[in-house]
Amino acid sequence: MTDEAGEPAGTPRENPDTVAAQAAQLATEVTEAREPRERRRLTAAFTTARSGARAAGRGARSGARATGRGMRAARRGAGAGTGRLAGQVVAMAPRLRVRNQAALRAQFPGQSTEDIADALITGAARASAAVGGAVGAWAVLPVLPAFPVEIATETLALIGIEIKLIAELHELYGMPAPGNVVDRATAYVGSWAHRRGVLAVAPGGLIMAAGSPLARRLRRRLYRRLGRSVFSLGPLFTGALAGAALNSRETRRLGQEIRADLRRRSTEAPELDPGD
Repeated sequence: MTDEAGEPAGTPRENPDTVAAQAAQLATEVTEAREPRERRRLTAAFTTARSGARAAGRGARSGARATGRGMRAARRGAGAGTGRLAGQVVAMAPRLRVRNQAALRAQFPGQSTEDIADALITGAARASAAVGGAVGAWAVLPVLPAFPVEIATETLALIGIEIKLIAELHELYGMPAPGNVVDRATAYVGSWAHRRGVLAVAPGGLIMAAGSPLARRLRRRLYRRLGRSVFSLGPLFTGALAGAALNSRETRRLGQEIRADLRRRSTEAPELDPGD
């Protein structure tokens, strides 16, 4: 008998706030890491800690039979666990460290807005490759982690990387979301779900209540994102390389779409009359 995440009933669960905080920390640190070695170190430390925490709660499974069971559980959990994952995304977003425009320009001195945007998108894509590779690597391990909880947790970190990218692109182009930290984080979650800039998403405000249009949209996006993580475990792919390539490409595409939308909005903004 399994629960909504595809785990055996009675499996101990971690505090969602703890998982959200860990994912936010990894997303922040791996995105801002400059060297590939540092990104690999951060990701390895995170995945080792996550797998160790789950293994303490239940025994690891191994062998071909475990692989088959894990894959089937992961596919089931990708659909059933989106509600819980959506809550963790909302809890994680305010914990992400977002650099404002001044901090970004200080970090990239003398570079144009477009050059900095390129650097942000490239850095996020590389971070996604590092974290995504950890998911894909499980396909070739003799001992598997607990499915699909680790997939959901790694996916949470990947989403954190992309939300941080969205937030910093808004800061860079001078269009940050309004409100307090939670309001801005929720707006960027909505931007991630719709793949559009914040103002284009919700001119009248955001409602994340269960059953709201935004909540439903978020769950659909999470289902597709989880599906890609599961897909990278398939036998036709090569584990870590597939996970890295799939996630890097997705993050880069998202960043380019958000930047294009922000560019368009900046050119469409009405000019103020000097006499106003």
